[in-house]
Amino acid sequence: MPLSPADFIDRHAGVLLGDLTQLVNISTVNPPGENYDAITGLLTAKLTALGLTAKRYAIPPALLKKSLPPAQYRFPRYNVLGKLASPGAKKTLHFNAHYDVVPVSGRWRHGSPFSGIVDRGWIYGRGTADMKGSIACLLMALRALQATGTARPMNVEVSFTADEETDSVLGTGWLVDHAPIRPDYAVVMEGGEGPAVCCGHNGVVWLEVTVQGRAAHGSIPEKGINALEKMSALVLALDDYKRQLARRKFKTPEGRVMVPTMNIGGVFGCGEGAKINTVPGTATFTIDRRVLAVENHATAERELRAALAAAAKKIPQCRISIAKISENFACFSPPTQPFFKAMGAIVARVRRAPSVFNVSSGFNDMHFFASHLKIPTLGYGPVGEDYHAIDERASVKELAATAKIYAELMTSFSG
Repeated sequence: MPLSPADFIDRHAGVLLGDLTQLVNISTVNPPGENYDAITGLLTAKLTALGLTAKRYAIPPALLKKSLPPAQYRFPRYNVLGKLASPGAKKTLHFNAHYDVVPVSGRWRHGSPFSGIVDRGWIYGRGTADMKGSIACLLMALRALQATGTARPMNVEVSFTADEETDSVLGTGWLVDHAPIRPDYAVVMEGGEGPAVCCGHNGVVWLEVTVQGRAAHGSIPEKGINALEKMSALVLALDDYKRQLARRKFKTPEGRVMVPTMNIGGVFGCGEGAKINTVPGTATFTIDRRVLAVENHATAERELRAALAAAAKKIPQCRISIAKISENFACFSPPTQPFFKAMGAIVARVRRAPSVFNVSSGFNDMHFFASHLKIPTLGYGPVGEDYHAIDERASVKELAATAKIYAELMTSFSG
């Protein structure tokens, strides 16, 4: 009896883990964006070995200088695109994942955060869950189809992109605008996991607020305007706006109620000239405003700026300036389209349990395909733990299940 892709994946789980260990061993911490050359070279070679026509696209230096802080100019950016044609196929299914990871800190259980060590059913290392695990799953699915000679009703495109952990401008943003892709459907390989298939995600607006005071000697504070005190009053005054946000509710297809949130002071500090015996002349803090999948981004930013201005106006001698750091747009698609139904059925079949459709509280790159290209787009990846934290890890069992789901989607969905 011919070997099925699922059977092949079960028999070659070690190959999947080997791919993931290779990827995790390459530190692609962003910022600054290190070792992008090494990992994209490896990924291009792996796709080529699996029968895809693969190419690596370097971001032009002029665009790097325009888009990145000066300290990151010397770190090149690359995106990888692979294509696999199916004879007679008229439609294309696109898989996307980012290869950059967030910085590391703290003491990890197995020493190096880039070890890729397997322990009691989990593989540890930065990127195992977010989202090199997804890349390894897709490579395994493609390998299973190649080894078993299983036909695919659609063409397949694969993109591995840079900088999702910052703003995706030089990654998936660049890809959808400049690379020769022609997808009809897209899977961004994160956002949903386990029984949950992602049909949307929150967006974010990041602002930096600078409070202008007046410096003075610490022995005569009455001569100055204490920017820290004004900033503290401003932060407290924003509680009213937080309460307004909490009254807005969005019920997701799985029945979860989501509200917009605002995190203040992920980064905060004082300006130049700070000293213990000086009245602080400036103070800064950041705002992370999570935008619901059904909210309008421009309206959300406009409201937030108005709330800041109104709060500052009520505080004597509180002068502020506001700068946008970046934003990532939300997206949402009601999961009624055949693509979503097909994926939901596959997830339920592989997992032998009902599937649901979720909306991710974090942002990812789905919106580039769903909103820019306006094609049916879903999110799905393997189960992980401690994303962005110490001892990030992915479940070995879930990696295999996800590879099977990707393989079945490529072989059973015809559009």
